[in-house]
Amino acid sequence: MKVLQIVTVFLSFSLLSSCMMANKGQMGAAGGAAGGAIIGQAIGNDTGSTLLGAAIGGMLGYVLGNEMDKYDRQMLNSAYESTPSGQTSTWVNPDHGNKYQVTPQQAYTGPQNQQCRKAEILAVIDGRTETTYTTACRDINGQWKLQ
Repeated sequence: MKVLQIVTVFLSFSLLSSCMMANKGQMGAAGGAAGGAIIGQAIGNDTGSTLLGAAIGGMLGYVLGNEMDKYDRQMLNSAYESTPSGQTSTWVNPDHGNKYQVTPQQAYTGPQNQQCRKAEILAVIDGRTETTYTTACRDINGQWKLQ
């Protein structure tokens, strides 16, 4: 538990520092790392799980925060909303040319009794291909929110 508190304080400081720099990628990485650390600690109850969660969350947060703008998030929401399980939705961002392929999986009931879906996202950003795995759940307004 002490490790979780230390990691939380460190990540909170990182998040505040990132906000001051106004870099979307850094803000996303800090937020993702904080969330990943908390989830890792909750699942594994040890330092290794906390650090692994922070690393995975940080990477996912950076990719989504830095590269996905409003258009991309709308397209991602549309993929979660209407793409059949196992089928791929693709788009190219008209402003910067980044390419995305999203393959959502079957919906399931999440831990707080909300509808959730996992998805694989393949992104081609500046010629680099990156693959991430996400989970989105519906909020109280019925909108898909990344977890």
